[in-house]
Amino acid sequence: MGWSYGFWVSHFYPEKLKPPAFLAEYAKHFDTVELDNTFYRIPSTSTTKTWREQTPDGFLFSAKFPRVITHVKMLQNCEREVDTYISRMSQLQNKLGPLLLQFPISFGAKHFPDLQEFLSTLPKGYRYAVEVRNKDWAGEKLNRLLREKGVAQVFVGQPVFEATAGFVYIRWEGDRSKVNGTLGKVEVDRTEDIGKVAVGVKNFLDQHLEVFGYFSKYYSGYPPSDAKQLLNLLQ
Repeated sequence: MGWSYGFWVSHFYPEKLKPPAFLAEYAKHFDTVELDNTFYRIPSTSTTKTWREQTPDGFLFSAKFPRVITHVKMLQNCEREVDTYISRMSQLQNKLGPLLLQFPISFGAKHFPDLQEFLSTLPKGYRYAVEVRNKDWAGEKLNRLLREKGVAQVFVGQPVFEATAGFVYIRWEGDRSKVNGTLGKVEVDRTEDIGKVAVGVKNFLDQHLEVFGYFSKYYSGYPPSDAKQLLNLLQ
């Protein structure tokens, strides 16, 4: 989840590497990244073009919808923001991965009609994923809606057994109260957990589903290690 971490210098990034070169170096090791900064503001056209130019063919960016859409307006009267966001992200062209709608806990099952209508109005030709944190959403009703729309339900922590789209989106967030995340090293040994995760991911890959998976700096404290462990287990 992101690459702009100065505390990775001399650990993951070469010593003395400057921030403008972080993304290009990151892309030498991994083929996708989740954009978190799009949650706080819609990037400029020049920014998205720069991201595209700094990465090799085959690299993919997943991107959070801006919080003004998911948290502030909660899908209401946000057509202009959606249009601008989609337009800017489309500048990534063939390097654009899924677009993530991450909702706050206050976005409960009572908002089902809003989500249903919103998904119906989204532009075609893009991949979308939905992450809900309110437990009221649990159940077949949400799964049925997402399957109908071809939208992926985000699995947080570990994969579940059913995909609702032609791809899978997994996020490993961790515990901010136990992990600092800025030390540039593994703080919590996640080897056993990642081994279990690999089994679930392998199951999806065997179903010929594309899997997007992202580790937070609060998972073990050092996402590059987590991602490499998982990739090695999938070889």
